[in-house]
Formats: sequence, structure tokens, C-alpha cells
Amino acid sequence: MNEIENLSREDKDRLALTGLDLGMTNRCGSFFQIDQEVVHSSCVAEGIEILPIAVALEKYDWVSDYYWKAVPKDKDKYTEYVARQAEPQGVVVIAHEGARSATPLQACLFLREEKIQHVHNIIIAREGAEIHLISGCASSSQKEHGAHLGVTEIYVGKDAKVTSTMIHNWSPGISVFPRSMAVVEEGGVFLSNYVCMQPVRKIQMYPTARLAGKGAVGRFSSIVVATPGSYLDLGSRALLEAEDTSAELITRAITTGGTIISRGHVLGGTDKTRGHIECKGLILKDGTIHAIPEIEGRLTGTELSHEAAVGKIARHEIEYLMSRGLDEEEATATIIRGFLDVKISGLPAVLQQQIDAAIDKAESGF
Repeated sequence: MNEIENLSREDKDRLALTGLDLGMTNRCGSFFQIDQEVVHSSCVAEGIEILPIAVALEKYDWVSDYYWKAVPKDKDKYTEYVARQAEPQGVVVIAHEGARSATPLQACLFLREEKIQHVHNIIIAREGAEIHLISGCASSSQKEHGAHLGVTEIYVGKDAKVTSTMIHNWSPGISVFPRSMAVVEEGGVFLSNYVCMQPVRKIQMYPTARLAGKGAVGRFSSIVVATPGSYLDLGSRALLEAEDTSAELITRAITTGGTIISRGHVLGGTDKTRGHIECKGLILKDGTIHAIPEIEGRLTGTELSHEAAVGKIARHEIEYLMSRGLDEEEATATIIRGFLDVKISGLPAVLQQQIDAAIDKAESGF
């Protein structure tokens, strides 16, 4: 990991905000890509592999069955750009049948010098497998402008579970365009957690989960902050395609002067399906939060609901905490911390701690 060790202290600190553990003290595997170069890839967990995508495609013929199958190459101009590249870059995580690990894997994508970083990631959990992945995406402190284009295809097999926690720490001049799709088979569980609390020029993403097998579960949880000059157009989508499938989409959004467009869509396409969307926003300084929840039912046997609320911190809440001995700044910080404190059902403790740490480190900027 010499390339990583040679990074500046400031860049290492930025990577730490995304959950990167250089010491590998609580990780079973690690993947690190700087611009278009894979500088590290390893995994010690039995039955779990983390490989550069080019290596995985060469090692296993069957990986091509998952390559550009969930996300179409022609989805938009960003996927078309990634598909045109002569050499695919990114990571493939494979949890073979029944494989499990108590500690998570980590994948870090770092934009240092290139104008555009492109990646194509594939996550495969085969029948009965379980994996937890922390993805940290960041740019160098010296990087003023640039773009990150990412395609991620996630396959959750029968009775398998994938937990993906993504933490972004870009620079104010970076534009980011992730494109992802998860396909969840019978009895599978997919948990997606997203945290972005640092300045960025633009993020545009709309990850989707296809709950294709009976009893499949999908949950998206997002915690986002838009600072002045940031434009975040994001959300999540769940397609309930089989009986007894369920989905939950939860967002906590704060603007301190930037713009947030929070989208959510649940489609109940068959009987015995349930879905819920929840978006709550706080306007701390004049900015925009635009919540767009959509629930679409097509049969009598689906149950869908949504709720959305945007506002400011109530003065009486601050005054109550001040009456208990806190000053105004401490009272405000306590309310914000409680607002962002989303406890995610089924999330391993180590990943919840990572989310909590990202919130704690970002709070000083409010």
C-alpha cells in the first residue's frame, strides 16, 4: 500500500472521513483505486474475494454473466462513457455460496489528478452469503475540478444479504454521477446507506433495487447536507416485483445554503407487497430542499405509504434544552445530531459506528 502511504497527511485525513482504515484493524478486505490505477486489492475472509474488475473477468468466465446486465450500457451519457473505455476499471466483490464475514470489506475510490475518474463495480453475493462493504469516495484537497462516473451492479442471491455503506467526501468543484442497480432474489436482503456531508459541486444519483424474488427486502437510508454552492439531486427507487417483498426509503436532509432534490419511488407491481418512503428536511440557512416522494400501486394487494416534512428547528425546542443548562449553540447541535441519528434496522454495529463518526466529524461545519 505504498501509494496510499505516500499521500499527504491532509489527503489521508480526507480519506479517513470516508471510513478508510489504513491499518486494516477492522476490515477483512480492501480495494483502493487512485484515478484509474488500482494500487491495492486483498481479502483474508474465507470464501470472499475482492478483485480488480479486469482480473475478475479473466479469472471467472461466469462473471461476464453479471457484467452490464443490471445497468444497461445505454442508460445515459455517463454509462455510455464508462462502457466505451477500452480497459474496465473498478472492483468485483464475490461472496461465494454460504460465505460470511463478521468484519466489513472496504473499497476506496480516490480522485487525485485525472479530469474524469470512471469505475465499474460489481458486487455478487451467492446463495446464503453475507457481505458488508464500506465504500469511501473522495478527491484530493488539491483537486479543484473534476468528475467521477461510477457504475455499480449488485446481485443478491437467494437468502443472501448485502449491506453497502457509501460515504462521500469530495471537493467543492467535483461533479459526481453514480449509476447503480441491485437485483435481489428470493429471501435476499439489500441494505444501502449513503452519507454525504461535505461540500461538492454536484451529485446526481438515483439507485434502484429490483426485488425480484419472493420475500426479498430492500432498504435505502440517506443522510445528506448541502452547503452553499452544492447541488444534490438524489434519491432511491424500489421495484416490488414478487410476492411478500418490502422496501423502505428513508432520507434525512439538511441545507446550509445549497440545494437538495430528494426523490423517492416505490412501485408495487404485484400482490402482497409493502413499501414506505420517508423524507425529513431541515433548512438551517436559506437554501432549497425539494422532496418528491412517489408511490405507484398497480394491484389491490399492495400497501404503499409516504411522508415528507421540511422546515426549521423549532424555537421552543432550543429554549427547552437551554432551560436544561445548554447554551444556544449546544442546544442547536444536540437537535441536529438527533435529527441525523437514523438507526438502521439490520445494520452491523461497525457500520453504524462508521456513519455516526462521519456525522460527528461533519457537525463542526454547521
